[in-house]
Amino acid sequence: MSLPDPTEWRGRRSIHIDALRHAILDHITFTLARDPTTAPERDVFMATAWSVRDLLAERWAATLAEHRRQDAKRVYYLSMEVLLGRSLVNALVNLQLTGAAAEALAQLGYALEELAEREPDAGLGNGGLGRLAACYLDAMATLGLPGYGYSIRYEHGIFAQEIRGGHQIEQPDNWLRDLNPWEIARPDCTYTVKFYGRVETASEPDGRARFRWVDTRDVLATAYDMPIPGYRGRHVNTLRLWAARATEEFDLEEFNRGDYLAAVLDKVESETISKVLYPPDDTGQGKELRLKQQYFFVSATLQDILRTYKQERRTFADFPDKVQIQLNDTHPALAIPELMRLLLDEEGLPWDEAWRLTRRTFAYTNHTVLPEALEVWDLDLFGRLLPRHLQIVEEIDRRLRARAQDAFGGDAARVERVAVLANRQVRMAHLAIVGSHTVNGVAQLHTRILRERHFADFAALWPEKFVAITNGITPRRWLLQANPALADLITERIGPGWVTDLDQLRLLETAIDDAAFRAQWQAVRRGNKERLAARIAQLTGQRVDPTWLFDAQVKRIHEYKRQHLNALRLAHLVLTLRDDPDAVPVPRVVIFAGKAAPTYRMAKLIIRFLHALLFRIEEEPRLRERLRVVFLPNYGVSLAELIVPGTDLAEHISTAGYEASGTGNMKFALNGARTLGTWDGATVELADAIGPEHLFLFGLTAEEVAARKAAGYDPAAVIAADPRIARVLAAMEQDVFTPEEPGVLRPLVENLRTSDPYLVLADFAAYLEAQEAVDRAWLDPEGWTRASLLSTARCGFVSADRAVREYARSVWKVPV
Repeated sequence: MSLPDPTEWRGRRSIHIDALRHAILDHITFTLARDPTTAPERDVFMATAWSVRDLLAERWAATLAEHRRQDAKRVYYLSMEVLLGRSLVNALVNLQLTGAAAEALAQLGYALEELAEREPDAGLGNGGLGRLAACYLDAMATLGLPGYGYSIRYEHGIFAQEIRGGHQIEQPDNWLRDLNPWEIARPDCTYTVKFYGRVETASEPDGRARFRWVDTRDVLATAYDMPIPGYRGRHVNTLRLWAARATEEFDLEEFNRGDYLAAVLDKVESETISKVLYPPDDTGQGKELRLKQQYFFVSATLQDILRTYKQERRTFADFPDKVQIQLNDTHPALAIPELMRLLLDEEGLPWDEAWRLTRRTFAYTNHTVLPEALEVWDLDLFGRLLPRHLQIVEEIDRRLRARAQDAFGGDAARVERVAVLANRQVRMAHLAIVGSHTVNGVAQLHTRILRERHFADFAALWPEKFVAITNGITPRRWLLQANPALADLITERIGPGWVTDLDQLRLLETAIDDAAFRAQWQAVRRGNKERLAARIAQLTGQRVDPTWLFDAQVKRIHEYKRQHLNALRLAHLVLTLRDDPDAVPVPRVVIFAGKAAPTYRMAKLIIRFLHALLFRIEEEPRLRERLRVVFLPNYGVSLAELIVPGTDLAEHISTAGYEASGTGNMKFALNGARTLGTWDGATVELADAIGPEHLFLFGLTAEEVAARKAAGYDPAAVIAADPRIARVLAAMEQDVFTPEEPGVLRPLVENLRTSDPYLVLADFAAYLEAQEAVDRAWLDPEGWTRASLLSTARCGFVSADRAVREYARSVWKVPV
């Protein structure tokens, strides 16, 4: 089935319906060997997905051929996570074939919306880092950039979240159980990845040392490709995923001796590398597996990139002019010494030339200032697993120290602060900075903090390296696909141009005084809330009233994101409502969703606290009349696509200075939710764009947070000054909210009383005031609707297309 030129699609809907229907039937019959009249729904989904993939295949091949023909400068985007979500509806939306597919399936007796539910979210990511990668891949394809994504094909994702007795329970995410219809195995694209061993040194005739990494334990990396269609299907880029395989999958000699486990041991050990995203690192084995995973990823990727380059060129002189590699956070930073190893040891380049090429090739995006995300590796582990890379990193560090010594006038403290090797650790963020030509923060505030605080010494060495590129989201998935009713209303008013030029949403401002349009806006939002209410009932059994204010805080569970600040307020409301049933003027449904890392005890306690409040409210009718708490388990992209359009108020309440950017705030604002947030990350830029008077902003600024910490922040003084906080903490200690599990919340209370590292208590009073402002605003429905409309109209800057254009022009130097 051939894909016509997108410009010719109009007026050919009936042809598409017929072609799709026949393609689906053919796949059921010939690919699956099923009778179409009795095929199970799972097979109909697979046949539909394969039919859509067939539509993409021709343009996919044509896109790759075009890149070769144009001798295009390629951009390689390396990310340990790529949180795609589901692909069927997204592909149909980008091909503008949703209606045709729905009709073709209807003729076969199936509903597209129900069939799409058969597809699991791809288990390739966890949070904002992976979702950003997916948005940028969509934008690169839409803009026609020669962009290639790389990641790992995680067999079991991160984990599937269940809630039992208020506690998070992790289960394997078996997203590949029924096969992935979008991937194409590339067994011809397999590389050997080495670990352990030792380094032999020999002298070349010209006096240079030559290094050989020998006696290694090897693993194979095999490629699986997934199509990334741009809007209108003109370009289809590639996401390449690596699966780990054993060099010898079966030892027949061991098997014949009767040792059946030993016969497959190499296979089990090798394939563990690509089993799970972010294996727990609270043990030595877990740390080693994470480091293995990261090196496996970058080694296979760099070998693949070099093979492609060498097919077209004989020398490396213009390598950075044809190859740009973007490191999405610190996880792929090992790519820097790996490229050096390949250029030095495999290609025979001298150090200075290899280092010049390497530094001109890489760019690094920093996503966080949290210590655990900046990553350091124990020197002994690093050297044992990657002995040649340690030698290379030692030389990088030696040269960096020499430069810093000169630049800083012998200031030993500053030299130590920039060093890659310090305290018998390898600092991966430092390696990424020194080995890249550009380092970008992901919001204006975040970049300023990097320049002035966390990496100030690097900025003194290379002030030109640091740039700000605020994150973005794809409007194709987060408005056109996730909120089709609102997208249709917008298109009816201003035309379809906004889908690829989000700044056109500004035209909606002319509709703010149109009462009929505002009524339509309200009706669409009410319909979205009804859809969300239905899903809440399906997932939790709770029936909520869609006329209530829907208040959502959905994101990874972490102390700095401060879900426990929200929980403390809810606990305060529970205690207050028991005394005064009229204490809550606006009835609310407060919606939470998000996963805690398996070994992150405090985050898991926050989930338990939220459920304690949920349980108490559900069992007391007087509380349920004004307040409901919902926790939706196993949060992912598909669930977000329901929550985002159905939310009235989105909470982004991280400690100022800790959220690098955030993109959840953008998704909600684009869909007309109003924002309750701190002066942090991209929320600051949302306020600038929409107007701070249309958001509910509160709390300490990043500078004030730093000052409070520097002055010796004392949470006990805050507790003593605010009886509301004291009352809630006492109730938690006395098991008022957890009578079924005495003492469970005491570590959380102790954390807040003694250290409160994320200044939850310091912002509590301001948070309550902001929530009171929300109540007052909600009681003016016309004013709320105007602000909702303005939020969408002024969100043009959140587009991933804008962000990718900035990368293309200022970082990658590719035409766009």
